[in-house]
Amino acid sequence: MAVIKQLLKTKGHDIESVGANDSVYDAIKLMADKNVGSLVVLENGKLVGIVTERHYARNVFLKGRSSRETLVGDIMATHVVCASVDQTVQECMALMTDKMVRHLPVLDNNELVGIISIGDLVKNIIDGQQFIIEQLEMYISR
Repeated sequence: MAVIKQLLKTKGHDIESVGANDSVYDAIKLMADKNVGSLVVLENGKLVGIVTERHYARNVFLKGRSSRETLVGDIMATHVVCASVDQTVQECMALMTDKMVRHLPVLDNNELVGIISIGDLVKNIIDGQQFIIEQLEMYISR
């Protein structure tokens, strides 16, 4: 059973972030440039929120607000659901399903060490299943 620490070794520990006082436009542009769907919001190196494409769509675009004039702090989620490096992939899948989130910042002793998406978890599960299939095929063909 894979734990998040192992997943991050493969995926990497890259963290894209913005500040609460950055414009939503800059945040969305960064998401597009980095091909990510969320950014953690940091203040003095500490996690204070998360902003996602969903926050933009619902709180800026649909409300006719200006992305250049709206601040990230005005639309970000401040109650951030996080994962621990010691949690399993299955536990994180259940957490994402229960809390209806698609991105989880990952903490190790309260320090931000990465971020995972639902896609990262699905890929990890598929890779694990493929490995088992290959092992079973080798066993059967002996």
